[in-house]
Amino acid sequence: MTSAALRERLAQLKQSVARVIRGKDEMIDWTIATLLARGHLLIEDIPGVGKTTLAQALARCLNLAFSRIQFTSDTLPSDVIGVSLWRAERGEFEFLPGPIFTNVLLADEINRATPKTQAALLEAMNERTVTVDKTRYRLREPFLVLATQNPVEYLGTYPLPESQLDRFLLRISLGYPAPDEERALLEQGGVEEVLEALSPVLDGAQVLELQRSVAQVRVAPPLVGYMLELVHRTRSHPALVLGVSTRGALALKRASQALALVEGRDYVIPDDVARLAVPAMAHRVIVAGAEVSEGWSRSERERAVIREIVESTPVGL
Repeated sequence: MTSAALRERLAQLKQSVARVIRGKDEMIDWTIATLLARGHLLIEDIPGVGKTTLAQALARCLNLAFSRIQFTSDTLPSDVIGVSLWRAERGEFEFLPGPIFTNVLLADEINRATPKTQAALLEAMNERTVTVDKTRYRLREPFLVLATQNPVEYLGTYPLPESQLDRFLLRISLGYPAPDEERALLEQGGVEEVLEALSPVLDGAQVLELQRSVAQVRVAPPLVGYMLELVHRTRSHPALVLGVSTRGALALKRASQALALVEGRDYVIPDDVARLAVPAMAHRVIVAGAEVSEGWSRSERERAVIREIVESTPVGL
């Protein structure tokens, strides 16, 4: 399939997902860009705004395998990656793969899992492999972790450590739908029927082809300098005690390239970087004096600092 045909399919993909996630075009763009950039997505929002629906719609439109894990405090690492069972009749262990062996994994309320269980995802997210009993198993490709957490409710949760947050390419919030969109949802009785009717637009092989195309999207040297300036300013900002890591800088570049592809371009423009600065960097910084129990307010302070940095940093083109 030609690059023009793939980009046409990308446009169809956006339209299909938008049939069930109404009025959230930018969030859809960011979700697709995360997949194309071979990253993972953290959706931080209250229950009932479409997080699960977004993951299901994406998997259906791409004809990909989908799994969902509802994390709780008693979820074990083996519940995620699988377990080896002894088969006496064969005199050997047999590995039974867990739900992580899929293409699109919805890690629902990931911050309700203990740190040990959260850590079970680190290797999978970073290396796309799982190691059990000294044996390494490769995951399916493409592979996307779409994790959710409720920033308002913090009792009984285990906040994600910085090392885990750094594995997410973007952190977004869907928010409430616009009044007219919410009215339309009420009048049609939800989106379940529309979701069931979604048909594949792309397949796994085509997604992998698009992922390879992301690296070919051009980034002009001045734009690289602009990204680095944004990153460096987080490291010296007086309101932050932890700035964006080198992994974060690479994530911003890769996400900008993927977003350009989603927009139908083979080159990055300054607006791509500016739009992605908050979702790509805010979860990688720590605001001075911030407490874990602050939840949503802490996240908003992180976003506010990044927005301030973006607004005060010239592009330099």
